[in-house]
Amino acid sequence: MTEVLVSGLTKRYGSKSALHGLDLHIGSGEFVTLLGPSGCGKTTTLRCLAGLERPTTGRITMGDRVVVDTDRRTFVPADKRRVGMVFQSYALWPHMSVAENVAYPLKVARLGAQDRQNRVREMLDAVGLAEFEKRPVTALSGGQQQRVALARALAARPGIIFYDEPLSNLDSKLRYQMGQQVRALHNQFETTSVYVTHDQEEAITLSDRIIVMSQGEIVQDGAPAELYDRPRSAYVADFMGFQNILPGEVIAVDDGVADIRIDNTSLVIAGTATTGVAVGDRADLAFRAAHVRIDDRGGFGVGRFTGVVERTTYLGSAVNLLVRADGIPLRVRVETSDLSADAVPRAGDELAFAVNPARAVVISREPSEDAFLTTATDAIVAAR
Repeated sequence: MTEVLVSGLTKRYGSKSALHGLDLHIGSGEFVTLLGPSGCGKTTTLRCLAGLERPTTGRITMGDRVVVDTDRRTFVPADKRRVGMVFQSYALWPHMSVAENVAYPLKVARLGAQDRQNRVREMLDAVGLAEFEKRPVTALSGGQQQRVALARALAARPGIIFYDEPLSNLDSKLRYQMGQQVRALHNQFETTSVYVTHDQEEAITLSDRIIVMSQGEIVQDGAPAELYDRPRSAYVADFMGFQNILPGEVIAVDDGVADIRIDNTSLVIAGTATTGVAVGDRADLAFRAAHVRIDDRGGFGVGRFTGVVERTTYLGSAVNLLVRADGIPLRVRVETSDLSADAVPRAGDELAFAVNPARAVVISREPSEDAFLTTATDAIVAAR
């Protein structure tokens, strides 16, 4: 296990900055995921940590070794950092067998032949490929090739392993299975893991900690449950799957719960404040489609509204609805287990809905988020 400390990490390509003075701490044995859309800087960060990119400025320490210090012109190349790497494209040597691929870093480390053989067998057992030892890697499926890549990365017992979107080429079922194996191997071999993905569900299920990035900066850093339930910006809320993000004004605050009057409507909806807000403040209200329910009993009080169903998408276990309430589009997800067979909402139905205030969040709004929220609302309208 290896602790990682990053200070003032900057990376520029010509006049364009990909990273802006990042400060980062990854604890020994942690599984940390860098999460964000393409171009946010997560892969550049990973490549600087792994030694595949030379930072413009900054300092990186791994354990007791300084591997980057631009002030002192220190730069330890990737093959000298004692780290493992798992790539999106697997990066296996096609002319080698499964065993030869796994053994390669052990040869570089000059491990003896018998020890190499024992280690290869141990690693192939760990990833469930012991019977494929002599098979060419080109004869394996995508999932099997990724398991070979995992075995190779772990073979030399690195203190830290970097994962660059390793599951994005796999189908959804195999992606889940491989994700669970990645986490199991992390626990078994007690490594420090830094994982890059744009998939928030993948990040939540694998990570001890998630770092959300935007435009080369860290915008929120916390445990999966914190980011999932309590995002601190509209950007993070959108990326963590909040389908409804609405601008408004705070009209009441009581014990951390704020009532928001949604702009250009008569709707008033309550939510839990994730940042400090006061009456009169501009704020965003965010809630998931699954945290709205059909409510003909007035159970939640503030947050109850009437809307007309414009579109339904039947999913079997649930129905996704596009609802228009007081002129604005909202996304609602209703579990069919809560409905009788003849009560599934249809287009044109006018129904009462309510937002659970314990699950909605209220976020202080920055003026710079105006354009983002316009885009988010347009996306709701365009969504199926």
